[in-house]
Amino acid sequence: MTLTQLRYFAAIADSGLNITLAAERVHATQPGLSKQLKQLEEELGFLLFARKGRSLESITPGGTQVLAHARRLLAEAANIRSYAANQRRDGHGRLVLATTHTQARFVLPPAIAQLRQTYPRVSVHLLPSSEGDVLDLLARGESDFALISTAGEAPAGGIAVPLFRWKRVVLVPRAHALARNGAAPTLAQLATQPLVSYESSTRPESSLRRAFATAGLEPQLSMTARDADLIKTYVRSGLGVGLLAEMAVNAREDTDLVALPAPAAIPECIAWAVLPRERVLRDYTIELLHALAPQIDQRDLQRVLAGNQEPDWPQPPSWSELSEALSQAA
Repeated sequence: MTLTQLRYFAAIADSGLNITLAAERVHATQPGLSKQLKQLEEELGFLLFARKGRSLESITPGGTQVLAHARRLLAEAANIRSYAANQRRDGHGRLVLATTHTQARFVLPPAIAQLRQTYPRVSVHLLPSSEGDVLDLLARGESDFALISTAGEAPAGGIAVPLFRWKRVVLVPRAHALARNGAAPTLAQLATQPLVSYESSTRPESSLRRAFATAGLEPQLSMTARDADLIKTYVRSGLGVGLLAEMAVNAREDTDLVALPAPAAIPECIAWAVLPRERVLRDYTIELLHALAPQIDQRDLQRVLAGNQEPDWPQPPSWSELSEALSQAA
């Protein structure tokens, strides 16, 4: 039995038993992956998957047990490799980050540019996804950490590190009636307008819908999108009033639009880095986290990751404070 065979086995399980997709994810050929799976089953003496013809139908009870052990072995092997690379001060590497489109587009560029100054030989790969998919990518081991926002409790699925606080803004064309008023609109005023916001706003538990419901109002969501640039495009087209993250509005690029403060009833959000438990992170990953959260001592972060200290994070800065720090470091 080899680590490669176990990695292929886990990839098949994580790909919905689709061998073609699993082969793509591990950069192998489909025949090569099937051959390794067969050899593993022959060595173990039982089937890991129930089959229907040539298709895999389900993981067998024995396969479920083996998969749990395989994941632990693969995680520890990765930890050893990361630890060894850190000890060697190896500047090569590959950093994979699962995040939302807004964070990828408006938050990460200066932080990654800062990282590249120290680690020019590290390649960074972003996986912009919906909020619902970001933590799934982390859970499947497809990213080194996740970057996600909440308006309430810390996200589950790993060690959550608060990075910065941000607010939502109301975005309208300059000729819009709300722009002429120049003041933050009320929830009642927004309830009369078609709204364009993030797709997460359609969920009943979203903080936006909760704010309207608490006031006895129902938002008119005319359009939703994952991408903040798309939201701005539809606002420019006159299809509705935008509700989006303050980071997504640029005073130099969006001169045809007016950003107004969102009603106070719409809560502030916190951007979090969610780190996998019991995983040794490469030094460059810690460096990127420090760029996004300069208020956190790297030694405290390392001790928390090692399980030697309980999290006691300082108050995260506002987005304006963090963006100023990032621009000064650039």
